[in-house]
Order: sequence, then structure tokens, then C-alpha cells
Amino acid sequence: MLPFFREFGGVCADLRQAFARHVGMSPHRVQVLVRLRRNGETSHSDLRQALGIDGASVTRLIKEFEAEGIVRRRLDPADTRCTLAASTPAGERVAADLERSHQAYQERLLADATAQQQEIVLDVLRRIRANVTAQESR
Repeated sequence: MLPFFREFGGVCADLRQAFARHVGMSPHRVQVLVRLRRNGETSHSDLRQALGIDGASVTRLIKEFEAEGIVRRRLDPADTRCTLAASTPAGERVAADLERSHQAYQERLLADATAQQQEIVLDVLRRIRANVTAQESR
């Protein structure tokens, strides 16, 4: 593996873990709450795929959230074999607080990087994304 990608992957993993510790939650709890806020009602299957975790873990997380009153779930009327999850108003508040906290956290992490340095990194990441897209369309 090239040093760039090893470092990039490590930084991404470290960021997720560090922010989760900062807010006192597991990374998956943070991701589920924010994803439900951004995407609205979502199937357990979609959450499983997006988070890369098994179905039992998704169900356990959603049941925990439901017990805390921040997520509600229901059977999908189009396919009663599937369960849908959505934030409650309390869950929306928790997720909004997480997003605000995440924004402030990111700003602190970038405080010592100049705008020019940030633009250079963003340009490299955009080039990588474009290359991924080009590779996949072949």
C-alpha cells in the first residue's frame, strides 16, 4: 500500500474514533443518528450496508435508540419483512447537537492548517475521487 493511502486511511479511522470518544458514543451510534437525520426514515438493510456492520448490530443499535426515545421503528408497508427506522424529535435534537459538535471539532483540528494547505489536500482528494469514478466506468 502506498504511504499516502495508508496515512489517509489511518487518519480517517482515527478521526471517527476520536470524535466518538469526544462525544462519548461509539462511532456506529454517531453514524446512525447523523444518517437518520440527513436521510430520514431508512431501512435496517440500508444502515447495515452504509455502516458496514452486520444486521444484528444494526437491530441492537436501533432497539437501544428506541428504548432511549430517540429513534422509532416500524415495518415497511411495502415489504413487511423489512424494518424502517427514523429519528424522533428528541433524536433530531441529539443528531443536530452531534453535527454542531462535529463542526466545531473539525474547525479545531484544522486550526493550524492554512487555507492554502487545505486547498492542496482537497485538490488531491478530488483528483482521487475523479480517478475512482473513471476506473469504475471502464
